[in-house]
Amino acid sequence: MNEDTLRLCTELATRLVATGRMLATAESCTGGLIAAACTDLSGSSNWFERGFVTYSNAAKSELLGVDPALIEQHGAVSEVVARAMAFGAIRHSHAQVSVAVTGVAGPTGGSAEKPVGTVWFGFQVDGQLTSETRRFDGDRTAVRDATVRHALTRLLALVA
Repeated sequence: MNEDTLRLCTELATRLVATGRMLATAESCTGGLIAAACTDLSGSSNWFERGFVTYSNAAKSELLGVDPALIEQHGAVSEVVARAMAFGAIRHSHAQVSVAVTGVAGPTGGSAEKPVGTVWFGFQVDGQLTSETRRFDGDRTAVRDATVRHALTRLLALVA
């Protein structure tokens, strides 16, 4: 884990422990990298509740309860799916805070509408659901690393 990611995870851990909240992750394009970064910290069981790696559409539906019709209509890389993933992570865990990511890490899979580097984020904090999209440059590793850092940065802003 790089120094910046370690700092973000440490700050997030401090805030979650101080408020007695737990985190759940729902990851597609990052394949569990957010959960791995969080659980690299000793004592993470005090604030990290669970992680879902839902790379396939079936996994998004089966593990998180994402309606297959949403995926069919909007695509897996979409705002509605990211929001449904964040909601599902809370619903299928004991956490009060969640982050969900779904995107195109590349180098294949991009389109004119959703180019490589497009990532949708869903966040649910104490019942408040928000979402946003970002486009990251670079190769697959760079996109995935930037996604992890952005997810942690936004969580810090949302977990006051």
